[in-house]
Amino acid sequence: MKKILIAALIIMTLLGVAGCGPKKNYDEFAKCLSAHNVTMYGAAWCPHCQNVKKDFGNAFRFINYVECDDQTPGAEPEKCAAAGVEYLPTFQFTDGKKLFGEVSFEILSQKTGCVLP
Repeated sequence: MKKILIAALIIMTLLGVAGCGPKKNYDEFAKCLSAHNVTMYGAAWCPHCQNVKKDFGNAFRFINYVECDDQTPGAEPEKCAAAGVEYLPTFQFTDGKKLFGEVSFEILSQKTGCVLP
């Protein structure tokens, strides 16, 4: 019985290290970013944008997101142009400052005061 318990603990640890463990829920973090009027500008073809979406998981639905690729349904390229978006993804904050690329959740948290799970 002891060997089975040890084996189970080892397997659970390995799965957690491999990324197969439970995912964090970023819903409240994403809602907080939106409440602070953080906007992410991106494009469907942008691999870095897709990585950010993947990191948020289902919580991405709460992010203020503007699609910049005019070939994508629902895109708003005029908003991207008006915001002066040159790089994707771009995160824009209420003070007008922008961060580019796959910005870490820690930096987004520091900029907004939104608490990470």
